[in-house]
Amino acid sequence: MVSSFERHPKVSERPARERRAKPDRPDRHFDAGLQHERTALAWERTAFSILVAGAGLGRFAADDGFYVEATIGGLMVALGAGILIWAGNHYDALHGPLRAGDSPVHPNAARLVGLAATGGSLIALLVAIKLILIN
Repeated sequence: MVSSFERHPKVSERPARERRAKPDRPDRHFDAGLQHERTALAWERTAFSILVAGAGLGRFAADDGFYVEATIGGLMVALGAGILIWAGNHYDALHGPLRAGDSPVHPNAARLVGLAATGGSLIALLVAIKLILIN
């Protein structure tokens, strides 16, 4: 029996046309610390966290009859999905200015993330307190 590892040739054994990077992705990294890659991964982790928290809130709130809170959970799921899609598009958009030698810095993005994280945490805290005090 041939394992899946043995079936697939090593990258160096593949023809050059198969090893080429996707046309929309850069062939090289623009910084040794991979800052943009780390930032994109942080956005994705944040999006998944919001998705999971919203799904949990929506499920347990709906089971107990708290439909307003369940709606908030659904909105959190939609927000997390939107952030996840935006993060992928934003990562791809960063490399155009980098190739041209421009700065891809967007100062309002940090403000938006801070406000969204603070607001989402406050809403989650208030919902949790309400659920604890009622039960």
